[in-house]
Amino acid sequence: MFKRILLPTDGSDLSLRAVDLGIALAAQLGASVYAFHAMQPFEAVPYFTDMMLFPEDAYEKAVEERAVHCLEQTKERAKAANVSWDGHHEYAHQPYEAIIQAAKDQHCDLIVIGSHGRTGLDRLFLGSQTAKLLPNCDIPVLVCH
Repeated sequence: MFKRILLPTDGSDLSLRAVDLGIALAAQLGASVYAFHAMQPFEAVPYFTDMMLFPEDAYEKAVEERAVHCLEQTKERAKAANVSWDGHHEYAHQPYEAIIQAAKDQHCDLIVIGSHGRTGLDRLFLGSQTAKLLPNCDIPVLVCH
C-alpha cells in the first residue's frame, strides 16, 4: 500500500507523536520513512519570537542545530523500529509548500504530520502549516492530534 512515508517534524511533542505513528505504520507495511524539517529564513520571521531573541548569525546557527536535532530524533526512532530512514532539512518561507515538494521529490505516497506545532504568538501569526498543507496536497495525509 504505502512504500515511503514523509514525516515532517518540528521537534514538538505532537510532531514526535506523528513521527512515532508514521514509523510504526512503516514497520507494519515494510515501508521506509523520510524525515523533513523546514526552517524559517531569518528575513521571514520579523514579527516572531525567534527574531526577538537572536541576531541573524545566532538565529541561523540555532535553527540549523534544531533541525539536525529534530532529524536525529526521527533517525533514532526509525532505527529502534528497524525502519529504513533518510532525512533532510532546508529553509522555506512557506513550510507547507516545502513539505509538499519534499514528498514529491522523495516519491512519498503518504505524509504523517501533527495537527499543529507552534504555540503562542508564532501560531497566531504563522498559523498551522498542517491546515495550509491539507487543501494544497494531492498526496494522502494522516493528521495526528
